[in-house]
Amino acid sequence: MTMDKPHADALVFFGATGDLVYKEIFPALQGLVRDGRVRIPLIGVARSPWTIAQLRDRARSSLERKGIFDEEAFETLAGLLEYVSGDYGSPETYVRIREALGDAQHPVFYMAVPPSVFPVVTDALAASGCSQGARVVVEKPFGRDLASASSLNETLHKHFVEESIFRIDHFLGKEPVQNVTYTRFANPILEPIWNCDHIRSIQITMAEDFGVKDRGGFYEEAGAIRDVVQNHLLQVLAIVAMEPTGGEPDGYRTEKVRLLKAIRPLEAADVVRGQYEGYRSVKGVAPDSVVETYAALRLSIENQRWAGVPVYIRTGKELAVTATEVFVEFKRLPREAFGEDVAPASNHLRMRIGPGIDIGLGLRVKVPGEQMIGRDVELSLTSLPAEGDPPYQRLFSEAIAGNPELFARQDGVEESWRIVAPILGDVTPVYSYEPGTWGPDEARRLMGEHGPWLDPSVPVDS
Repeated sequence: MTMDKPHADALVFFGATGDLVYKEIFPALQGLVRDGRVRIPLIGVARSPWTIAQLRDRARSSLERKGIFDEEAFETLAGLLEYVSGDYGSPETYVRIREALGDAQHPVFYMAVPPSVFPVVTDALAASGCSQGARVVVEKPFGRDLASASSLNETLHKHFVEESIFRIDHFLGKEPVQNVTYTRFANPILEPIWNCDHIRSIQITMAEDFGVKDRGGFYEEAGAIRDVVQNHLLQVLAIVAMEPTGGEPDGYRTEKVRLLKAIRPLEAADVVRGQYEGYRSVKGVAPDSVVETYAALRLSIENQRWAGVPVYIRTGKELAVTATEVFVEFKRLPREAFGEDVAPASNHLRMRIGPGIDIGLGLRVKVPGEQMIGRDVELSLTSLPAEGDPPYQRLFSEAIAGNPELFARQDGVEESWRIVAPILGDVTPVYSYEPGTWGPDEARRLMGEHGPWLDPSVPVDS
């Protein structure tokens, strides 16, 4: 639902010379220009003493590197680009930003800068008058725990009302995640069985077959739980398990927050942490590091719809494949009609989030012959590449239009931190695992009678 807000008339992106802008933002801006959705000033801001020609060259390099350079769209994009060089704490920098904004009354300020810089930038924007009528878009991490998330929120609210703060979790802009939302609510056949009476368990896996690469220093500060569980994967769970909205303004985010509020805080017994062999040799990683590159968790949703249904989430680096999917396992009948020994996971709905989009329905079918025996198969309901707008293109378009639906809300951020708070840091052992496997053996025992984990690389069709 698009909120009744004025369309932004300028976009200012701080950190214009950084990696995130190079890898994600320039491609998003070209897409918006190409599709005719952006014809407003695009003002890059950074400390580097660049010229506008250097910024345009940087944008061209970004697009060529991704193989998406569009001559006509780039010509328009280059004409919209402007550049302001200066220190983020200097009032003169914001005088130049105000000049570059011209007559713009409703700019969007996007901050691809460390959270420690947010107070400096927001205070200076307010002092210069630039924050009046503006929106601010901030990148995760939204703090590193509940206390710091609340502190960051106070910083932002000092000069911006909540309706003008857009917190980017790029996962929410992905086409496959949007597809999960649509599948969940567009098919009335699911609603009568989408509850604890019919569902045995839910599994969510986010696996990557590569390590931390050159991000050792970052990972030492974050770890898998802070990096993707607290934000991406809890958001996916909220989409899978939330109640339908009644069409009220901001109802989509309200229902996600209501679901997060129903999740019991994790305890040490609910988590298994792992670290792949070789992680400690990565530059920036401590030789005795106990930071997790793998996490498996068991969650409980304490509401009427999901009472007694365990939710299992796992994520890790250097696993067997790169894939993200949701696996909803339906209950078997108390008595098997044909007396077979049937695996519980034979009836399921699998929603692949990446790579590509894949939705499969697990059923039992009869094996040809005289006996009434069957086998498990998975019907592919859809299998498509992840088409649609790239996440940042979609999210920038929504922020410019003033639609907050695909952005994290502060109460949701705080609820996510509340859930993981008891297990942050070195509160449980870190088990070593070999690269190319599915993590430490201890994660299998976490599931108990609801196991095994369903690996995305293993076809369910037997």
